[in-house]
Amino acid sequence: MVNEISWKIGGEAGYGIDTSGQAFARCCSRGGLNVRTVSEYPSLIRGGHNTFHVTASEGDLQSPKKELDMLVCLNKETVDRHYKQVKKGGIIVYDADEVKIETAKYRSDVEWFSVPLLAITVELKIDKVMRNTVAVGASIGLLDYDIEILRDMMGKKFAKKGESVISANLGAIDKGYEYVKKNYKGNFKAKLKKCTGPCARPLLNGNDALSIGAIKAGCKFISAYPMTPATSVMINLASVEKEYSIVVKQTEDEIAAVNMTIGASIAGARAMTATSGGGFSLMVEGLSLAGATETPIVIVLAQRPGPSTGLPTWTEQSDLKFALHGGQGEFARILIAPGDHEECFWAGVESFNLTEKWQCPVIILTDKHLADGFSTVNIDESKAKIDRGLLMTDAQAAKETDYKRYEFTANGVSKRAVPGMVNFMHVAVGDEHEEHGRINEDEGNRTDMSDKRNKKLNFILKELPEPKLYGPENAEITLISWGSCKGPVLEAMKELEAQGIKANFLHYIYVWPLKTEKLVKLMDKAKKTVVIENNKTAQLGALISEVIAKQVKYKVLKYNGRQFYPSEITEKVKEIAKNGKETELVVR
Repeated sequence: MVNEISWKIGGEAGYGIDTSGQAFARCCSRGGLNVRTVSEYPSLIRGGHNTFHVTASEGDLQSPKKELDMLVCLNKETVDRHYKQVKKGGIIVYDADEVKIETAKYRSDVEWFSVPLLAITVELKIDKVMRNTVAVGASIGLLDYDIEILRDMMGKKFAKKGESVISANLGAIDKGYEYVKKNYKGNFKAKLKKCTGPCARPLLNGNDALSIGAIKAGCKFISAYPMTPATSVMINLASVEKEYSIVVKQTEDEIAAVNMTIGASIAGARAMTATSGGGFSLMVEGLSLAGATETPIVIVLAQRPGPSTGLPTWTEQSDLKFALHGGQGEFARILIAPGDHEECFWAGVESFNLTEKWQCPVIILTDKHLADGFSTVNIDESKAKIDRGLLMTDAQAAKETDYKRYEFTANGVSKRAVPGMVNFMHVAVGDEHEEHGRINEDEGNRTDMSDKRNKKLNFILKELPEPKLYGPENAEITLISWGSCKGPVLEAMKELEAQGIKANFLHYIYVWPLKTEKLVKLMDKAKKTVVIENNKTAQLGALISEVIAKQVKYKVLKYNGRQFYPSEITEKVKEIAKNGKETELVVR
């Protein structure tokens, strides 16, 4: 098996698991391989069990694979938790001096290979935490991969930290690699080699891609309060604030964050905020203010399991209904749920175009798995366009005689001005108002203004793209999902096809307003329809029923804080295809 690997490293928090995992992932991507990652860690600074899982392949790869070719164990807990994930014929790497186990009591159908990780750090007189780097070097050796890719990458990574840091890391890499080459006599079949043709594919996590999209869209303001897993959106923009003239404000709480975002937008800036479920709870009154004042704002809602604090460092898709209904009153909003890292980039771009064109809030729904996980990407940034909608210019101001900020129009969208423009004086207020923005409580005006704000949805619906269909038009089973379930479902479709099950897949990026024409046609054709979601209550399935008064019969759900793996979806869809007695199947 050449140029396909599923690799996981595990150990205690503080062992540098994330650092070593990213190093291995980037080493693969720089060799031209497609990469997908999953990192798992508890909400602790020290202690607790951490892992970093990398799946890499020269071929098409849409999701990490659950089954492992190689498991690197920096402590016994990693062995105990994950040894069953290793494929028959796979390999478990550990330090027998540190991890005291009787391998025969675990499994005899995998290889066990001990590398003296701690002893090597002592020999090199480096910090023992660098066992992780020794382990990465050993992994490269077992895979017969080009060690120079890793050496070059690590040299560049630590260039600013001085020669001593570079030397320590390169020494650890080399010693791990050399130990394998001198001592390994087994028959591990998985191998990697540098791809021919263009190499060094960019590797980004979802927050990185979304941040780049926002920058490309001309975002000039972000205010946020740190909350996992959304925090790095603000950090990313802060890292380039001077280069791109972005105002970055870490606020005292999420109430201040959303209100400052509204203020910046009214002042004319493309403005955003980013949070998770708990922070979004504090933002909903501000969200409603943006709806009332028809102020363009972008909110990144990076989901994690609730209720309350829930599981801060794990993943779930349980805030769809919350995002759809949060905020008092009725007003238009757009929900975007990117399915992969490239879609995160385009969500970052298109969210600003949509919010300004339609003058309503746009919420980008990601989750911890997508926000935090890394993937190789292929993005043509030159295709990004900016559309600021009906934002007026100074030249247009000279012709204005009676400016109505909330003028009644055919599609509900009115001309928008920023403070200081001549002839564009107006009031932006959360109270009900008339066309100039002045408070008005008349019943007729109230009805007209509510109609104005909400009629936008009909026009937005016509403009948004249909959900994307993967696979044949006609299939026995139609799979339906949204957001980050995309990758696992696409990989599962390959497995199902190999086993003789013909399926297609309708993936929703734009989940509100919900386009249903293609959906209804597929549901009419398919023998069985299945909604696949990372939540307890099949929230997209419920929304579909609400909109088209027709149920998706089968549900495959997972809500244990972990993302789907393709094999889990394959197993459940096979059960549905075979008998279909159970209508709700849960991955536990």
